[in-house]
Amino acid sequence: MTDITTLQAALTDYFAPWVQALGLRVEPTQPEGAVLLRLPHSEQLARSGGMLCGQAMMAAADTAMVLALIRHFGEFRPCTTVQLSTSFLKPLSNQDALIEARVLRAGKTMAFGEIDLRGADDGKSVCRASTTYALL
Repeated sequence: MTDITTLQAALTDYFAPWVQALGLRVEPTQPEGAVLLRLPHSEQLARSGGMLCGQAMMAAADTAMVLALIRHFGEFRPCTTVQLSTSFLKPLSNQDALIEARVLRAGKTMAFGEIDLRGADDGKSVCRASTTYALL
């Protein structure tokens, strides 16, 4: 099992500076093998009324799934996003987001996962995503 320190370091080691600028932090991992990230509330990522923009949610979801794959395999494996399908359920305003990513299935060449974004304060789900990755 990959620890929080290793996953946090992966955010610096494998992601572009603009993804690092999101300020994602790895939270204590879930027992079922999921990865949990915190996206701090930021005016730079907010639209009017303090609502978190969808682009930031999608980037956080994609990033969380790569970390979930690292946890699943016990190491980084090069991969690329083939599909990211996102449904925005409701706005998230003036609070941090928690992003929980879970690998559903990972084979030799493809991996599939699901992500839930929810408010850190109220726990309400605001965005759901499903992903497909090509493992290189």
